[in-house]
Amino acid sequence: MLKKLNDAMEYIEQHLEGELPLEDISRYIGVPDCHFRKIFLALTNMTLSEYVKNRKLSQANKELLQGASVTDLTYKYGYQSVDGFTRAFKKWCGLLPSQAAKLKQGKVCQRISFVVSVKGGNMMEYKIVEKPAFYVAGVSKRVPLQFEGVNNEIVKLAESITEEQRKEMHRLQDLEPREVVNVSYESDTAFLEERGELTHMIGVLTTRKDVGCQLGCLPVAAHTWAVFPNEGPFPFVLQDTMARIYSEWLVASGYELAESFSFSFTKMDRQKENYAYSEIWIPVVKSAQAAR
Repeated sequence: MLKKLNDAMEYIEQHLEGELPLEDISRYIGVPDCHFRKIFLALTNMTLSEYVKNRKLSQANKELLQGASVTDLTYKYGYQSVDGFTRAFKKWCGLLPSQAAKLKQGKVCQRISFVVSVKGGNMMEYKIVEKPAFYVAGVSKRVPLQFEGVNNEIVKLAESITEEQRKEMHRLQDLEPREVVNVSYESDTAFLEERGELTHMIGVLTTRKDVGCQLGCLPVAAHTWAVFPNEGPFPFVLQDTMARIYSEWLVASGYELAESFSFSFTKMDRQKENYAYSEIWIPVVKSAQAAR
C-alpha cells in the first residue's frame, strides 16, 4: 500500500497539465477509487481533489513568477476559461494572478511523499471473518454526506421505520451479526469532498430472497471481512476507528479493500449518555505481496 500511495503521487506529478480525472489515479495503482480516496483523506486530512487542485495551482504560481502568461497557464492546467482560472487562483492564493506576478508573491503546495513512521502504540482489535453472499434488507433514502458528528437525516430515517417494517426485518434476520446495520452507497461524484449525497440504508443481514415490498434489498457478494469492535463516546469513537482503519491498519495489515460495501452497527448504552458499542465490517482481500 505504501508503494501504491507513492506511485499515485508520482502519477499526479506526471499529469498535472491538462485535465486529470481522479478515477485515473486509482485505476493506475489498482485500488478502487472510493477506497483510495478514503485512505488519502485519512492519511492527509485533505481530499484527493483538493490536493490535485493545490498542486496544479502551485505549479502555475511558480511559472507565473517566471513570466508565463495567465492565458497559457489557464489551458495548460486544465481550466476552461481565464475567468475560471483567475477565480480559483485568487481563492487559493488570496491574490489575482496579475497581482502575484507583479508582487512576486504566491503560495506553494509541496508534493506529498508517504513514509513509514512510528507513532502511538495504541492497540487496535480486529478479527477476520469469511461470509457468503447475502442481502441487506431495510429502509433507505438519500442523505447529505457528513464526516463528523451525528447526521440528522440518518436519525430521521431511523425514526421513520414503521412497526410493520421492524417486524419484517426481524423475520428476515438470519445472519451474523444479528444487529440492525448501517450501509452507505451510491455516493455522488463529490464524495469525499464533504458535499453531495449518498444512499444510506438501515437494515438487517439475510440470506432470504422473500423480502416484503415494504423493504428495499441490497445484494452483497461473498467476501472476507475485517471486523473492528470499538466502544466509547458516540459517534466520535466510531468515526475515529473508521479513520484509523484507513490511515493505520490498511497500510500495515497485508490486506487491501475489496470492491464492496462496508457496514456497521451501533448499540447505545442505556446507562451512559452518548456511549455505545459499535462494530465496523470492512470487505478485504489479501494484498498481492502478502499472498506470496
